[in-house]
Amino acid sequence: MALILGIESSCDETAAALVTSDRRILAHKLAGQEAAHRPYGGVVPEIAARAHVEVIGPLVEAALAEAGVALDDVDAVAATAGPGLIGGVMVGLVTGKALALASGKPLIAVNHLEGHGLSPRLADPELAFPYLLLLVSGGHCQLLLVEGVGRYRRLATTIDDAAGEAFDKTAKLLGLGFPGGPAVEKAAAQGDPRAVPLPRPLVGSAEPHFSFAGLKSAVARVVGQYSAEDIAASFQQAVVDCLLDRTRRALQSVEATALVVAGGVAANAGVRTALESLAREHGMRFVAPPLWLCTDNAAMIAWAGAERFAAGLTDPLDFPARPRWPLDPGAEKVRGAGVKA
Repeated sequence: MALILGIESSCDETAAALVTSDRRILAHKLAGQEAAHRPYGGVVPEIAARAHVEVIGPLVEAALAEAGVALDDVDAVAATAGPGLIGGVMVGLVTGKALALASGKPLIAVNHLEGHGLSPRLADPELAFPYLLLLVSGGHCQLLLVEGVGRYRRLATTIDDAAGEAFDKTAKLLGLGFPGGPAVEKAAAQGDPRAVPLPRPLVGSAEPHFSFAGLKSAVARVVGQYSAEDIAASFQQAVVDCLLDRTRRALQSVEATALVVAGGVAANAGVRTALESLAREHGMRFVAPPLWLCTDNAAMIAWAGAERFAAGLTDPLDFPARPRWPLDPGAEKVRGAGVKA
């Protein structure tokens, strides 16, 4: 059994966790920054990086204390090395390097997206490779065939904005507050999903990818014409329809053991319910992590570290922080500026 210390700091949440290779979460500590970013309606990178610096040391100490272990007891230190806001990534990765160097333990540089992608296996021991993963978050919207640890085949990505980004922008346009995803979901529960005519970009298209920029623009044009609740409900339904259509298309081209969703938007109840129905249509298992594992956390980083450690995958102390880091670097480039590959 291996014991892994995980560190996460890629956006606006600082976290540390101790996870064992037999799926026991011995400790998880997290510090959010919602109050600091709320006045701006979104994450300010400089504020986020400074906040990570202030809390990361005490969080690691608290996690070790909660688990009742010392740094020397861990088998490896796993830290997010990207993708993400580079200032925050550097804080967590440098901390992980320092702890690995001080303890003489291996460093495991974890791709944040791999953390999300493998997190369902932390919660579900029966989830076997290969599985179709819809990775849907604030920065990414992708469909990947997860063939094994470190083995990902990208089937689709967004050609412009991610679904989570569209949720945040919609919340800002409607004055619903920050963070945007939960705020839109709450407002949508009080609205009519058929009230506002909104587009479904690329639905029915032979192109496999996602697009949400046009949907964001359409929301901006109808603000003030309908209630915030009806716009939120109609927007959320449009996103669900896009995700379902693209995922249904991907299911026709791969053989997989299960349909899996992960990432921050995977916490949305409407998204989960629709994908579960889609999996049932195809006679497949549907797997989604617990809600707290969908948002950024260190347990998923520690678990990804445990999976990589078991495969003999460790990294040198000069491993660089990366603002962008595709899971499938060999994937064909897609059209569009600002592609979240």
